[in-house]
Amino acid sequence: MNPIFKHGPSPQHRLILVLFCSGLLIFFDHKANSFEFARGYLQSMVSPLQYLATAPKQMMNWAAENIVTRRQLIADNEQYKINELAFHEQALQLQIVQRENDRLRALLASPLRGDAKKMVAEILAVDSDPYTHQVVINRGANDGVYEGQAVIDDEGIVGQILHVGTTSSRVLLITDVTHAVPVRVSRNGVRLIASGVGVIDTLGHNHVPHSADIRVDDMLVTSGLGGKFPEGYPVAKVTSVLQDESRAFSQIQSQPVAKIDRLRYVLLLWPEQSNLQATKNIVLKPDDKAKNK
Repeated sequence: MNPIFKHGPSPQHRLILVLFCSGLLIFFDHKANSFEFARGYLQSMVSPLQYLATAPKQMMNWAAENIVTRRQLIADNEQYKINELAFHEQALQLQIVQRENDRLRALLASPLRGDAKKMVAEILAVDSDPYTHQVVINRGANDGVYEGQAVIDDEGIVGQILHVGTTSSRVLLITDVTHAVPVRVSRNGVRLIASGVGVIDTLGHNHVPHSADIRVDDMLVTSGLGGKFPEGYPVAKVTSVLQDESRAFSQIQSQPVAKIDRLRYVLLLWPEQSNLQATKNIVLKPDDKAKNK
């Protein structure tokens, strides 16, 4: 069926009309903002479509970011744990070094005479025999160590050198049953002998008369007799005084001031140069003296 009206506006007229309408719309929109409300309404209608269009991309970005972040957190957590262990280990080392430094400082601050030569030595081994109290130090003949040399810590007398090797030496502690050291009461000068009894924190004092003025808490220091130990160094503190008239002598016990059971570093003492040769002669055994003659 053919349309009744075959003739209408030509395409050129239609284009001109559209351009004219567009120009009018642009003019009124620019001058009077006539289409602001319509533009906002259309924007609201289009916004959900924009969100839907960008949603897949945002979800992909979110998923990728979270997966990467979780992996990074796990890796960082593992690294932090490793670093924490390393820091703890370093802190322990620093504490050990600090304690060792404090011990050495205390040791070097011992009440030494200015003319006394001294040398720090480290404990290498402790004798496992329960009936002997001896330790091994890392100093020997190469360092000038000699038998009978006095050994102290930061508190007082520890013992004396028993045997000397090339690079190590054995120390006889004052608590050994075979060791004895001449001492005196610092309060009044009463002399007595401090002997080891085989107990790490006890010294015995034999043949002390009842008339001797000795009290609990009296400080016993070296008397200097015998020439092995310099005079005036702390040895022990009196812990017990028993004066039983049925016994011939008083029963006196004391506790060493040196940390015998916690030794790590000790100090070797040399006498004055004028007394060094005399001290070495005292150390010689009677048989050796006979051979020297």
